[in-house]
Amino acid sequence: MLLSPAAARKTLATIRIVNGAAGLLAPQLLLGRLGTDTRLDRSGFYPFRMFGIRTVLIGADLLVLQGEQRRRAVQLAVLIHTTDTLSAATAGVRGDLPRRAAVVTTLVSATNTALALVAASGE
Repeated sequence: MLLSPAAARKTLATIRIVNGAAGLLAPQLLLGRLGTDTRLDRSGFYPFRMFGIRTVLIGADLLVLQGEQRRRAVQLAVLIHTTDTLSAATAGVRGDLPRRAAVVTTLVSATNTALALVAASGE
């Protein structure tokens, strides 16, 4: 195993906090990566900011919670990131995202799912 469960949990927490902060503070960066021209369409700012704060908080949970609460947070991470992966792949198949954006978001979400699975193996 390349990462220990604790290292996977901390890595996933860091990814969540960084991505959440980007969604909260700089949604235009994330929207641009999805192919949105935010000079013409700013409608994604609101949901990305909502996504951002929640993602920061669930990332922090992986770092600060202990015992049963942390075990539950890690188990939920598997569900959250598996759902994210399926959503990204579905968006690509349906044409909801440009092909490149769909591939990248699917790979990122799949990586997060793998980290969550490794983290869960140690709880």
